[in-house]
Amino acid sequence: MSDEDIDASKAPLIEHLVELRQRLMKSVIAIILMFIVCFYFATDIYNILTVPYLRAAPDPTAVQMIFTAPQEWFFTQLKLALFGALFLAFPVVASQIYMFVAPGLYKEEKGAFLPFLVATPILFAIGACLVYFLIMPMAMGFFLSMEQTGGEGQVAIQHLAKVSEYLGLIMVLIFAFGLVFQLPVVLTLLGRTGLVSSEGLKDKRKYAIVAAFAAAAILTPPDPISQIGLALPTLLLYEVSIISVRLVERKRAAREEAREAEEA
Repeated sequence: MSDEDIDASKAPLIEHLVELRQRLMKSVIAIILMFIVCFYFATDIYNILTVPYLRAAPDPTAVQMIFTAPQEWFFTQLKLALFGALFLAFPVVASQIYMFVAPGLYKEEKGAFLPFLVATPILFAIGACLVYFLIMPMAMGFFLSMEQTGGEGQVAIQHLAKVSEYLGLIMVLIFAFGLVFQLPVVLTLLGRTGLVSSEGLKDKRKYAIVAAFAAAAILTPPDPISQIGLALPTLLLYEVSIISVRLVERKRAAREEAREAEEA
C-alpha cells in the first residue's frame, strides 16, 4: 500500500472519530442538563417513589424515614438525580447512537433498526410501571407484615426505613425489571441475524424457565413476591420473543421467495 492510500484511509477514520466525539459530547451534555433538573426536584421525585411504600403501610401518616449519616440524604439525592438523568436523557443518547450508525446501514437495515430503538425505552418504562404499581406495594406489604406491635411478653418490632436503603431497593427493582423487559428486543435482533431461531427457542424453553427464576433470585431482594413477580413476566416475554422471532423468519422467507421469483 502506498503512502497516498494510507493517507486516504486516515481521513475517513479521523472524520468518524470527530463525529463520535461530537455525538458523545451531546449525549453527556443532555445527561448533565437532566441531572441538574432532577437534582433540583430530587425531593419531589423521592416523594413520588415512596408512594408504593405509603400504599402498603397500614397507616400512611405514621410512615417515617431516617438518614443516619450527615451526608446520606445528600448522596441519596445525587443518586436519584443520576438515575432520573439517565432515564430522561436516553432518547437523546439513543438518537445520537442511531445518527452515528445510520450512515453505514442500508435502507432496509435502517428500517429494521429504528423500531427496536423506539421499543427499548417503552419496554423499560413498562417494566418500571410494573414495579411501581404492583411489585413494590406487594413487596413492601410483605415486609411490613413482619412488624410486631408489642405487648405482654412481646417486644415491639417496627420498620424504620433509611432513605438510601429504600432508594436502593426500588432502583434495583426498576433496573432489574427494565432490563428483563428488553428480552424481546434482544432475541428478535438475534433472530434477524440468524443467531437464534424460533424452533431453537422453543426447544430451550425448559432451560429458560430455570434461567428466569435464577435471574430473579439474583436481581431482586430475597423475598418470594419480587422474585416470582420478575420470573413470571420473564417467561411471558420469552414466549413473546418466540412469536417475534417466528415473524422475522416468515418475513425473511417471503423476501427470499420473492428474490428467487425475480431471478427466475
